[in-house]
Amino acid sequence: MFALSSVHPILLPHPLNPNPSPRRIRRTRTRTRRRTLTPTSSREAERGVEFETGDSFFRRESAVGRDLGVLSASLLRRCCGGGGGGLRVLDAMCGCGVRALRYLAQGGADFVWANDAFEGSRPLVLANLAREPRFSTLGERRWVVTHFGANRVLADCYLRREFFDLVDVDSFGSDSSFLRSGIAAVKIGGLLYVTSTCGRSSGGHRPRCSLASYGAYVRPVPYSNEIGLRMLLGGALREAAAVGFQITPLFSYYSYHAPVFRVMLQVSRGKDHDFSHYGFISYCKLCGHSQTYSWDELGQISCPCRNGEVSSSVVVSGPLWTGPLHDAAYLSDMLRLATEWGWAYTDGKGNGVDLEKLLNLMIEESDPLLPSGYIKLDELRHCCGHKDLIYRCV
Repeated sequence: MFALSSVHPILLPHPLNPNPSPRRIRRTRTRTRRRTLTPTSSREAERGVEFETGDSFFRRESAVGRDLGVLSASLLRRCCGGGGGGLRVLDAMCGCGVRALRYLAQGGADFVWANDAFEGSRPLVLANLAREPRFSTLGERRWVVTHFGANRVLADCYLRREFFDLVDVDSFGSDSSFLRSGIAAVKIGGLLYVTSTCGRSSGGHRPRCSLASYGAYVRPVPYSNEIGLRMLLGGALREAAAVGFQITPLFSYYSYHAPVFRVMLQVSRGKDHDFSHYGFISYCKLCGHSQTYSWDELGQISCPCRNGEVSSSVVVSGPLWTGPLHDAAYLSDMLRLATEWGWAYTDGKGNGVDLEKLLNLMIEESDPLLPSGYIKLDELRHCCGHKDLIYRCV
């Protein structure tokens, strides 16, 4: 099952040039070999689950994202039971293995595939997952650890038709190459949990990078955190449409550290693509007004403060996801489950993060009538001081 096949190169990013130009000689330098990560005294605990981090890249601040992933896995287990094979989870970039461990211990996963490209993390990941039985009472394997590139694992799952109920890809930077292969590895109706950590792209400081990675030319706006989520969602929608799928965002989460943009997507089949939530967002640097435009309205972009005239004060980002960032009904189920588990409120001793406030805020943001972005109060007062902008205060 885990001896990967020879994946077709078209499914993998960045293919090597078989005939490199002799005039272009790549510089090489000796790399220091990364040492093997072993369990140390660096013991951590999240929601009662203990694990070791060793010298791996680990952030305590990411615990909220892991909480949300575990809640989603448990809801999927309760709702669908994971089909005939139980709830199957693929953690494509498992790091020290904490997410995989929590999916087993708390998310109700019947099987977890923990993969990380760095072979030196194997002793650490094995030590953490060993806290859970490796085989079920029926003798079926509950978890396995491998060390391959994430895209190769995801593509191979698709080629072998071994699909997963939940695929978690906690990638770094603006590498969006995992979106299409991740979608291909998810069961119909399953969940894909994806990540972006490129704050400069979401902030509009690297528009060419965001265009290359997510197909969106992003300009600087005050609400760059929201734009980062819409950029990631738009990129996922584009990749899904290209292979005959549709995606529905269940929740979108931003965290200040790194920064981190995480979205949980439900993947469904459908070629009748609805792009009503895939368009452009304008922002006026003069008055702070934001507006969403569809593809059919591209020639009509302007700002009311300029009486419909073209103005250099208006910047446009897109195409992006312009629909709701969350699903209110789904978040209500998450909140009920968090309350049932005692995760909704913090105990004041630092044992976990209070999720009640976060989930309620997401539920409020789920209103489909809410426009994109926001306006600052000082900008509102500025608008009220001008006759032609008095309408902003109505």
